[in-house]
Formats: sequence, structure tokens, C-alpha cells
Amino acid sequence: MKPAPFAYLLPSTVDEAAEMLAATGGKVLAGGQSLIPLMSMRLAAPPALVDINRVGGITDIEVGDDAVRVGALVRHAALEAHAPAYDANPLLRRALRHVAHATIRNRGTTVGSIVHADPAGEMPAVLRLLGGSVEAVSQARGRRSIDAADFFVGPLESALGEDEIAVGVVFPRPPAGSGSSWLEISRRRGDYALVGVGAVVTLDSDRNVIGAAVSLISVGATPVHVDVGHVGADSAYDDVDWSGATELVDAAISPEADIHATADYRRHLAQVLTRRALAEATADAAPRVAA
Repeated sequence: MKPAPFAYLLPSTVDEAAEMLAATGGKVLAGGQSLIPLMSMRLAAPPALVDINRVGGITDIEVGDDAVRVGALVRHAALEAHAPAYDANPLLRRALRHVAHATIRNRGTTVGSIVHADPAGEMPAVLRLLGGSVEAVSQARGRRSIDAADFFVGPLESALGEDEIAVGVVFPRPPAGSGSSWLEISRRRGDYALVGVGAVVTLDSDRNVIGAAVSLISVGATPVHVDVGHVGADSAYDDVDWSGATELVDAAISPEADIHATADYRRHLAQVLTRRALAEATADAAPRVAA
């Protein structure tokens, strides 16, 4: 099918883009890997597309002492290959490798994926797991920051206003002594995950667990975030038992059946992958503790 008719606008600045968005009630076009298929199937019919690909100042990956900031035009592939970002936060690359296929990652943007708010998407869960935020700009409200905990409202629904443009996202660095993991299972490589789990585990100077959390995809209306730190609290990294974390996850998720998997199977995968991801993250954390 072909999209419904729409106006095409090409701003050169963020302020100009925000003005066009407010005036038309349209949608922002960055990578277009989610929006354009929806338009082609007539599941979305915005009156205008505000193409931000020529807007300056939103193309950079900035690695600071506390966080990695990703501009709205940074492609998945660019962030995946960015060595300083990986050194600061290995979870970004570990999750990005599972996002669709290489062709999609070459064009799709990380910010766009987060704004799309697909409960099966990897990067919304990563942002939630790390306690990140979305930077938004509108003509009426100016600039604001939205915490990941408040950003994801429902399936394909976020707290971003219709007149707001997400100009960047901030992924905080995990605390010192932290390790991470991303695991998922899909029918085919590049398909949406039946279940995916990201984990971050933090150890103290004696390599005992002092914090842990997981975020899951495809088992709820939004990324499901669960703090499981008390399960392994004060346990040595090589003797921690994460089996208790599965009970917390099981209580938090609400998987649904579809043509790909039953709800019971997704629940089983969530439990298995949670244990594995936490074990991997713990092992990843141990060598990161300062001697």
C-alpha cells in the first residue's frame, strides 16, 4: 500500500522543526524505519512529515564522566561501533547488536527507537534499566528532560507531547564495579524477541553484590523494570544465587499469547533469561572492580 497524502517539511534548526511540528500536527522523520512502514500500511496518516535530517546539533555521541548522550540523528550502527561509548557503557553495544538487521541499524536511529516506545524494542528497556532520560523540545514549553521511568506510558505510547521533538537521550554510566548483560530469544535472528532481558549488577570492593536490576521486553505494555538487588545482597560474586529474582520478575510481568508464543512460554523464557542475564552481568562485573 501507499501512504495517505502528506506535506513534507525540511527544517534546518531545532527551533524551526518545533515550529513546523506545532503548526502542522505532523510527525518527526529521522530514520523512518518504524514510521514509514506504519504509514505505508495506513496505520498512521500524519498530515505532515517534519524531516530533521538536515538539522544541526543533533548528530553527536557525547561521552562524559557520568553519561553517554546520544543525539536524535545518531544511527544505531554508529552508536554500536562507537568505541568510547562502549568503554563507558558496554550494555549499549550488547543490546544494539540485537536490534533488527544491519540494514535497519544503518538507517534507524536510537532516539527514534526509544520514542517509538515499542514494548518489544531493546533500546527503551536499556534506557529504563540505566535510569536514563529523554531530552525534548517544543515551541510552547521549550526544553525539558523526561525520566525513563515516566516516559513509557503504554504500547507505542510515550510521555512525549505531540508538539515535542526528542533531540537526544542520556544513558547514565552504571556505578563503578558494575557489569551488564543482554540476552534475548527470537524465532529468527533480527525478529522481534519473544522475550529479552537486560541486567546490571554492581559489586563492592570485596566483590560482593550491592545492587542489581533487570529490564524485560515483550512481556508487558512497556519495558518491565525490576529491582532484584536484595536477592543477591552481600553475596560474593562467585557464590550468589539469583533464583529468587525469577519470583520477582514473574510477579511483575504480564505476557500475552500471540502467533509466535504462548503466554506461559514467554513467562518461562523470562525466568530462564533473567537467571542467565544476572549471572552473566555478575561475571562481567567482577574484573571491573578495582584491585
